[in-house]
Amino acid sequence: MPERVATVSRDTSETQITVTVNLDGTGRFRAETGVPFLDHMLDQIARHGLIDLDIVAKGDLLIDDHHTVEDLGITLGQAFDKAIGDKRGIRRYGHAYVPLDEALSRVVIDFSGRPGLFMDVEFTRAVIGRLDTQLFWEFFQGFVNHARVTLHIDNLKGFNAHHQAETIFKAFGRALRMAVEPDPRMAGQMPSTKGCL
Repeated sequence: MPERVATVSRDTSETQITVTVNLDGTGRFRAETGVPFLDHMLDQIARHGLIDLDIVAKGDLLIDDHHTVEDLGITLGQAFDKAIGDKRGIRRYGHAYVPLDEALSRVVIDFSGRPGLFMDVEFTRAVIGRLDTQLFWEFFQGFVNHARVTLHIDNLKGFNAHHQAETIFKAFGRALRMAVEPDPRMAGQMPSTKGCL
């Protein structure tokens, strides 16, 4: 399988973002987003997905974190779409359950080529650190639209909002890892009866 590395930049009047991903990495993570709790969550994706992530983001944080968080999701999705190529030989589907103390989340992903986000999460707090929990939906919506994946996220239980978020992002990383892994039994075939994704 060829090297699955991509760098994508997004430059708007609101944000300037560069993301580099290596789908076959070791979980190495570097980020400068200006949103500390988001950095903590992005680190979970890298660490649990064994995906190298290098992210530099400058956004209009004086207004709020919205544009930075949403545009990071968009740029990360574009980088995944570019790095994964035509999807021949991958598992395509990934899923994970992750607990953290009282919290438990399930994430299921399909690199289907059809964007769709189905997120059932009721955060117990409106803000974690300084990050508005509504922005997690914006992040994942940006990702699915540009990675062209179907993504189901369910927080099954939990009363600590930090734990809720962390189980979601850890499970997301694990599901990504499973879905993008080469499947030796596929022998480079397209994982679809349509012949394309």
